[in-house]
Order: sequence, then structure tokens, then C-alpha cells
Amino acid sequence: MTDIHIIAGGPEQYLPDLTRFQRNNVIWVGVDRGVLHLISAGIEPEMAFGDFDSVSDEERMLISAKCNRIKQYKPEKDETDLELALDWAIQQNSSCIRIFAATGGRADHYFANVLLLTRQNVLSSHVQISIIDKQNQIAAYVPGEYSISLMPDRKYLSFIPISSRVEGLTLKGFKYPLENKQITRGTSLCISNELIQDSGTFSFSKGILLMVRSQD
Repeated sequence: MTDIHIIAGGPEQYLPDLTRFQRNNVIWVGVDRGVLHLISAGIEPEMAFGDFDSVSDEERMLISAKCNRIKQYKPEKDETDLELALDWAIQQNSSCIRIFAATGGRADHYFANVLLLTRQNVLSSHVQISIIDKQNQIAAYVPGEYSISLMPDRKYLSFIPISSRVEGLTLKGFKYPLENKQITRGTSLCISNELIQDSGTFSFSKGILLMVRSQD
């Protein structure tokens, strides 16, 4: 199945090396200034989304020249450009959606982008969706049991409750294990944990949980 990589319009300095994520089966999508990030990286976007109110006339002409499929919207709308692109990506029945350039810069955009991961249509899509920058990888989870593998360049793992509480949280294979623990929104109990073997599991029975994999 096809992977979809969405490049938002956040600060370029937070982008990882995008060539690491090049695959034969990847659709690259630019969102507003994210189209320029792709062009700068030497990657040709297959689609572009946005109102493009943050680009100059010259940059808009470059986007038109480099991308044949452009979905342009009026600046006055109810959704952000990234939300529109993510909704489209979910409808494509892809196996994985990775979002880049969605962190850093304005705090309102940063928080709104992360909370997109907790929308009902995202959580129920059964697609692996994550936000990735140079230091972090963020994903949201519904109740269940999940296996994770050690990532040397993302050794810290934090679990953050987005719902008012998360029940039955169990961590196995971690430096700081848990067994059937309830954690509430706002707690720092599950910040900066680490795997102590090649793989581990986490599970919970109720709530919505963010997992952040980070490096210093």
C-alpha cells in the first residue's frame, strides 16, 4: 500500500532529512509553505493544499510550475490547511501517513497540529499516523495493546493522557514499568521513559494516549 507524507508549513529548521523517507510507494503532499520545503529538498510534490496566503507571488508561481494537482482554498475557512490535507490523506486508504514541518514556530499551530491526531476520524481510521521532526515522533492511540521496537535515535518515550484519564496503563520492557495504572491529564508520571530491551509493549483499557518518542 501507498504511504502519504505531508509537509506542513512550519519552520524548515525542524525538518529531518526528508530523503531518509523516500520510498517508491510514497505520495508527497505539500501544505501551503510546505510545498516550498519539498521543492527545496529536491522532492517533487504530487499534490498541494492551502490558501497560500503565506507565500509571495513569485513563490506561488513556482508552486504552480512544480505541482500539477493543487487544491486551493479561501483564507476564510473553518479548517486549517493541514486538517484538509490530512482528511484527504485518510480517504486514500494509505497504510501510513507521516506529517512533517508541523512543530515549532507558533504555539497555536503546534498544539492544533498535534491535537489533529486525536480527532475521531483519525483515531478510527486504523492508519498509522504520526508527526515527525528532527527530535520527536508523536502518535495518538486508542485502547489496546501495542508493540514497539527500540529506536536508538529516539530513545526517550513519554506517554501523555489526552483524555481526562487513561485507565489500565501497563508498560512492559521499560526502565520504569507500570501495571494497570490510572493516569490523569496533566500528570508527568510517564514522561521520559526508556526501553531496556529491543522491544516492549504498552497497553491500556480506556482513554486516549499520546506517545512521544524523543532525543536530546
